[in-house]
Amino acid sequence: MTYQEKTMIMRMMEHFIEHADHEEKQLLQTHYSAASKAVELITGIFEQEGAVIPIGFTESDVNRGVPKLFDFLYDIMYLHMMTKVEMSLFSLFCGMSYRKDINDFFIHLTSEAQMMNSQATQLLLEKGVLVRPAFVSMPKEVHFIEEKNYRGGFNPFRETRSLNTIEVSLIHHAIETNLVGMQLMIGFAQVAENKEVQDYLVQGMKLSKKIEMDLGEFLRQSFIEPPATHAGKATASKIAPFSEKMMMYNTSLLASFGLGSNALGGAFSLRNDLPAKMSLLSKDIFTFAQDGGKIMIKNGWMEEPPQIEDRNQLTK
Repeated sequence: MTYQEKTMIMRMMEHFIEHADHEEKQLLQTHYSAASKAVELITGIFEQEGAVIPIGFTESDVNRGVPKLFDFLYDIMYLHMMTKVEMSLFSLFCGMSYRKDINDFFIHLTSEAQMMNSQATQLLLEKGVLVRPAFVSMPKEVHFIEEKNYRGGFNPFRETRSLNTIEVSLIHHAIETNLVGMQLMIGFAQVAENKEVQDYLVQGMKLSKKIEMDLGEFLRQSFIEPPATHAGKATASKIAPFSEKMMMYNTSLLASFGLGSNALGGAFSLRNDLPAKMSLLSKDIFTFAQDGGKIMIKNGWMEEPPQIEDRNQLTK
């Protein structure tokens, strides 16, 4: 999974670097170099173990010399989003690893993703395109929940309480990620030649918009404006910089990340209407991810993970 994700990131960075300004290019090049080193290390481990090297994504999955698919600072916004995905993935993989060299490797990748995310965050803030979450007054004393309706959100006869800071931060994160994902789907959809792939990407665009609108309404009810930005839009280009195999994999990866984020948001929300809404959205995301998997398998784009030996076959 790490090999596939890192080779995909390298291909995305190659297109972005080709069209980036100097300041952006430095950060993108740093991430590209780090991804390349990770791929080399993984390749070495597989070779030592006598395992076949996965295909992942190669030079054939990116088209050089084509117009840029995304406009002003989208490359850094994409990096900002993908390093969030990497932080989640590599932290999980670190906790699943028992061999010391593999464990150390994922500790390093987690730290690296955190550093890259911080650098992307600061650059986007400096450029004025990253919307900060809502400011709140600092509490002066500790309170404990006493009202029985604190968790209430469905009762039409009782006023729903305002969102707390944890809930606001989780909603803000979900909307911010889906805004970047929505532009990715728009760009991918307008260059896809396979009609089934194009229709699927349009479906992803609409799903991202639905998530943004549904969760944004929770903020508006608490008189908080949802995040939005003028930067990072898809251009009018109709020429694909990436293979459809890679566009589908990227979409699949983000759908999986969305499922995890929604589960986290639902788990830490204390208003019962918010987890209920996130559960419904998770169902939509899961269905979307399943449909994408079917398209990838149909077109021979999904590499099969190593299989545990089927012991039942030994008895036949």
